[in-house]
Amino acid sequence: MTFRLKRRAAPKSWPIHHKGTKWIQRPAPGPHAFEESLALSLVLRDVLQLAHSAREAQKLLREGKVWVDGKVVKDPARGIGLMDVLSLGAPPTQHFRVLKNRLGKLAIHPISAEESKFKLARIRFKHTVPGGKVALTLHDGRNILVAASSPYKVGDTLRLDLPGQKVASRLALTPGMLAYVSGGSHVGEVAHVDRVEVIPSSEPNRVHFKEGFSTVKPYAFIVGEATPLISLLEGVAK
Repeated sequence: MTFRLKRRAAPKSWPIHHKGTKWIQRPAPGPHAFEESLALSLVLRDVLQLAHSAREAQKLLREGKVWVDGKVVKDPARGIGLMDVLSLGAPPTQHFRVLKNRLGKLAIHPISAEESKFKLARIRFKHTVPGGKVALTLHDGRNILVAASSPYKVGDTLRLDLPGQKVASRLALTPGMLAYVSGGSHVGEVAHVDRVEVIPSSEPNRVHFKEGFSTVKPYAFIVGEATPLISLLEGVAK
């Protein structure tokens, strides 16, 4: 199936020029929301400019030179979103992480080979499944089974080794931790958690930061303790 979109109709979060070819690649339905993901062929051609055309981008994909979270991907419509790790080459020699800048646009940020060996994933949902275990649904669509006695909570971040997806450590949403703001007016900033405010209504709980602002809980993405575990875009407050 072909997923195409008129360039002028592209979301504002996409880091592309609105002048150019009439049609661009639309990301296939996947773990990230439409506005929060970029198709691989679009990344290769329009963002990284490693291909002059969609056909050249598809050739790179067919040759097995494009990796997402440590695994080869050949679908040009495969979408990548926040915190996904993109690697290029066979074997990979270039590595990138998807972040957001202060304008709320998705950014393909270069990272080291060492940093490409893991990713951070935020716990969105948690529920009990048959067998006495608990299923964790992560922000990138992954589902992980853990013991019922595990300490994981919604809002915590897991450090996952790639490509095996084994949980290496947990970053809890607690006071003093560093959070990367993934949406709202402070998108792209990193701040220290002060407290989590429980809202007695259908509205999301809020996370207040020591820097003097707050955001809804789903936008608070814990990335470290004293320092971030990942490298950040230049100009992002720490």
